[in-house]
Amino acid sequence: MSRYLLGVMALGLLVGRADAKLHTETVAYKDGDAVLEGYLVWDDGGAAKKPAVLVVHDWMGISDDTRKRADMLARLGYVAFAADIYGKGAQPKDAAAAGPLAGKWKKDRAALRKRAKAALDLVAANPHVDAQRLGAIGFCFGGTTVLELARSGAPLVATVSFHGGLDTPNPADARNIKGHILALHGADDPHVPAAEVSGFAKEMREAKVDWQIIAYGGAVHAFTVVAAGNDVSKGAAYDERADHRSWLAMQQFFTETFAARK
Repeated sequence: MSRYLLGVMALGLLVGRADAKLHTETVAYKDGDAVLEGYLVWDDGGAAKKPAVLVVHDWMGISDDTRKRADMLARLGYVAFAADIYGKGAQPKDAAAAGPLAGKWKKDRAALRKRAKAALDLVAANPHVDAQRLGAIGFCFGGTTVLELARSGAPLVATVSFHGGLDTPNPADARNIKGHILALHGADDPHVPAAEVSGFAKEMREAKVDWQIIAYGGAVHAFTVVAAGNDVSKGAAYDERADHRSWLAMQQFFTETFAARK
């Protein structure tokens, strides 16, 4: 294990509860007639209501990695809910199947927003949740999704995109954003080119949103996904430093924005 990773893990013990006793549930819910199946987790310790964070999967659907991220959030003191965008039983088996499925949802942003809002409504209603402190994070396809959810006017205090698409067919909708935005971006991501990044910045400025973007030098698409391998020439690859730096940036962002709502 690298010295860098050891250092990050040591810091993580200061901001999270390594001894947390997690309560986990697989939760069936609906968006209209569509049956969905998400993953809910929180730390059982303490009676106080907690902020909630919606977690939206990448183009492969809810995976062990999605659940791992939700568990990590629970250890930090949040109620985390991994949303199911595709629907129960619809998880793609490989990238060849994932591309068209994710593409279908990206082409219909209204349906994507509605599907994500169904998950947010579910976790907001949980008795362990302080519904005035709701956040959302998403990875790749999920990053696109949570940004669209924020643009819909959903009551999100804080929204974080990890190597997500930053474009939108309706940039004027950024005026609906109620909370704060953080985009964590691979500086060399060929799937989110400079023009898209500058378009996002223009969108946020014109809407007067409180926003940040952090670009990680040398990182490409999917920099938090270990299974993406380490060949940056493919345009998608894991980057250990960007992965851990972005997670710490998210933690700082949530600490700041949720504290303002207490």
